[in-house]
Amino acid sequence: MVSNLVSNALESHAQVFPTLTEAQINRVRPFASLRQMKWGDVLFGADDSDVPFFILLSGSMEIVQPDMNGERLVASHGPGEFTGEMTMITGHRSLVCGRMTDRGEVLEMSGSGLRSLVARDGELSEILMRAFILRRLILINRNQGNAILMGSRYSAKTLRLREFLTRNGHPYVYVDLDVDQTSQALLDRFDVAVSEIPVVICNYRKVLRNPSIQELSDSLELNCTIDESQVRDLIIVGAGPAGLAAAVYGASEGLDVLMVESAAPGGQAASSSKIENYLGFPTGLSGDELATRAITQAQKFGAKLMVAHSVVRLECEKSPYRLVLENGKPLEARSVVIASGAQYNNPENLNLERFVGQGVYYGATFMEAQLCESEDLIVVGGGNSAGQAAVFLAQTARRVHMLVRSQRLSDGMSRYLIQRIEENPGIEVHYKTEIVDLEGDTHLERVTWRDKDSLESTTQSIRHVFIMAGASPRTDWLRGCVSLDDKGFILTGRDLDAVKQDGAWPLARSPYMLETSLPRVFAVGDVRSGNVKRVASAVGEGSIAINLVHRALAEY
Repeated sequence: MVSNLVSNALESHAQVFPTLTEAQINRVRPFASLRQMKWGDVLFGADDSDVPFFILLSGSMEIVQPDMNGERLVASHGPGEFTGEMTMITGHRSLVCGRMTDRGEVLEMSGSGLRSLVARDGELSEILMRAFILRRLILINRNQGNAILMGSRYSAKTLRLREFLTRNGHPYVYVDLDVDQTSQALLDRFDVAVSEIPVVICNYRKVLRNPSIQELSDSLELNCTIDESQVRDLIIVGAGPAGLAAAVYGASEGLDVLMVESAAPGGQAASSSKIENYLGFPTGLSGDELATRAITQAQKFGAKLMVAHSVVRLECEKSPYRLVLENGKPLEARSVVIASGAQYNNPENLNLERFVGQGVYYGATFMEAQLCESEDLIVVGGGNSAGQAAVFLAQTARRVHMLVRSQRLSDGMSRYLIQRIEENPGIEVHYKTEIVDLEGDTHLERVTWRDKDSLESTTQSIRHVFIMAGASPRTDWLRGCVSLDDKGFILTGRDLDAVKQDGAWPLARSPYMLETSLPRVFAVGDVRSGNVKRVASAVGEGSIAINLVHRALAEY
């Protein structure tokens, strides 16, 4: 058993810090420059942009990261090893510093040159991408990032910032002010008042007091590689499964692709703790894992991702199309894929906003599960998302109450989830039931629900409610440009027959299958009228849309 552990450790180390063969290095030489280095030479610094890629031919070097006490060692490299982690693919600023610890020779290649190499050399692509991904995971697991987030587990704003950093795969240090005994010294050092919490310290210098998601994103420069003046082949609005699939296939087939996401990749799927009916994953995978893999894949092929920005208007009378962001800045594209998804419906006549993040949640991940361990909680909804949440949360909660408006789960849930719920003694299903009242001061404390048949009400001391019921499309920004059905979902393909008869369709040909009433503008996933609410179907629509985008652009 010990030998197996040693073998696994060695194999893991070999994947994180592989040594390239002479033949592999020789394939890089024509695209790189040879440099002689001395002891102490800095190859790149933390917070540097457009960092080159280095292969160490001789000598040695260390990778270090600044911290509050100076710096800490991340890794050491010897001959045949190479530098870099996921910032080499995303183009974001470096999180670490590379410094020679002995004289030697290195091969230096630009970041753009590396990305071209990854795209054309299959063997090197596998070695480099695996190492970059594993190195980023190590930074995340060790909390070795360039941001310190200080907040409270009972703060909705803290939870929102933690979710944003986690879902964007950005390493950070979290200081829980409710349990950390030394945090006051850190607050005093940066002259932070309690009223200004949560606080983020970026690059151990800049202090953000109670920042918005956009302010945090701007300070970390997560969008620094995006040229907003560029006219793109394709802009994808939304980075859920459908949008990510469109980005992967579009970028891999040579389109200049930009995704715009208001928060982080994954959409509603990213809040799913485990998806077990997705093709090819018999043991299941989390929605966050699916999103992380997909965004890495898309960026590997050259797709760009803009986060923490929303599209608020489509100027459809212009060509190329112009999409206006919430800050007033326009983005231009020859074609558009709308994958903005849908949002969960709130129970009627309830003031949920005061408790969002403080007892009311719209996702059930490990982060939320930690907040309600060994407590009773409620999951509202009868679909697959609600079922996955109930099964996941029941692992750590004392009891999960599922409130379902219909009289059976089979109306909107997969059979395997129904079986799990029925067989789990920690889950109690209340049919034809809805929440009628929420009570509490700064945090949710009590919930009252009512049986719609008997009209009997029940009040319990429950501090956590997960809302996963129904869905409304995010299409207000499209009104006046594309045709919508009576519920606000986007009409596409043959569903536009009535629109064609009214003369609203301007071309001689019929709309393509996923095309909206606006030529070269497509809708995929949950935002589309008649969509199938499954992750696999969303991925399929995203990939199919790219074939149609090519056909539409050929006519443009």
